[in-house]
Amino acid sequence: MLDQFFKLGDHDTTVRRELIAGLTTFLTMAYIIAVHPNILAETGMDKGALITVTALKAVFGTLLMGLWINVPLAMAPGMGLNAFFAYTLVIGQGISWQTALGVVFISGLCFLILSFFGFRRKIVSAIPRSLRIAIPGGIGLFITFIGMQNMGLVVYNEATLVGLGSVGLPVVLGLLGLAVMVILEVREWKGAILIGILFTTGLGILLGDVDLPRSLVSPPPSIAPVAFQLDILSALQWGLVGAIFSFMFVDLFDSVGTIIACSYEAELVEEDGSIHNISKMLGSDAIATTCGALLGTSTTTTYIESASGIEQGGRTGLTAVVVALLFLVALVFTPVINIIPGYATAPALIIVGLFMFQNLRNIDLKNLEDAVPAFLTIILMPLTYSISMGLTFGFLSFILIKLATGHLQDISYLMWSIGLLSGLNLILTM
Repeated sequence: MLDQFFKLGDHDTTVRRELIAGLTTFLTMAYIIAVHPNILAETGMDKGALITVTALKAVFGTLLMGLWINVPLAMAPGMGLNAFFAYTLVIGQGISWQTALGVVFISGLCFLILSFFGFRRKIVSAIPRSLRIAIPGGIGLFITFIGMQNMGLVVYNEATLVGLGSVGLPVVLGLLGLAVMVILEVREWKGAILIGILFTTGLGILLGDVDLPRSLVSPPPSIAPVAFQLDILSALQWGLVGAIFSFMFVDLFDSVGTIIACSYEAELVEEDGSIHNISKMLGSDAIATTCGALLGTSTTTTYIESASGIEQGGRTGLTAVVVALLFLVALVFTPVINIIPGYATAPALIIVGLFMFQNLRNIDLKNLEDAVPAFLTIILMPLTYSISMGLTFGFLSFILIKLATGHLQDISYLMWSIGLLSGLNLILTM
């Protein structure tokens, strides 16, 4: 039955191989159940409800990939985009988390429209390669900065804006957790980030800084405190156009890059270089984002950690179904997840930031026409505490440099439109 439904024979795989691949993918991305709620809880959202919603969104999005499209890809709320939601929109701009959810919902609807008319591929091709590489790099630097703040390693300084924090217990435990994650990653252990989080939390319990859970398992917390609380009308204002724009483009590049990389590894690429069912994959991303906003979480995206399962032989949607079922099982361990402190998840942000930063070596830094926009995109995300500002300056500087050098042929009509939206975003924000 499984063989027929998932076409295992056509993909030269077996049930056992798919099960192992699903377990591997789950272990490498299970950290999101602890990290994501900790980030969004900074906005005042209920952490228990967020744990449940995080797992449910991973289940829903991953099942879309597995049952509808039959690909070994997993989905969950996206790293970087959750930081943008919490620290830029809610904390930075002072809007309510309900309005921020409205922004996510609108961006998801825009995704659906763009996917339906096939515009998403055109938009990706319109953005210069250097900026496509710089965007995840900038987000990686941004969430690394947030991780260091959450750990207490970097703090506010009146003279220099930022400085080194005092070496207290949270910093020491956070750095130990980071060391464990790095060592395990070097040794290629599956679930290195998750193990590091649990190790740091365990040390916190032993040292009396973290209370033991009252029980190991329990029914998952209700999603009522965050579900269907989005405020769409408040999100429909000019001042939030830039935020909608940022969610759309960051998720677009993140999803497309992940899908392309994993599709090559899973042998889902046709002879002409096209990716089978990529429109459906992008559509699933948009559907999951829209539904996620309704349930009470930030943008859902395809996870690059899916590659770990693909490396173990996962080739069909059965791998994704296994991942989804494991996320469902994880819900009963909410008491354990709920006690995980911020300094235990902070090292995970640093490690993920490092992974997102790695492709920057592919930018030609000797070519200033490419290097300057890329550099501004990367550096201004953490310095302005805003992904949208990094994007804005990156796009605008690219257009201005091409104008100044007379290379107008390098600016597509879509890039002109993106530049116009970036200019509006800058005007409305300043």
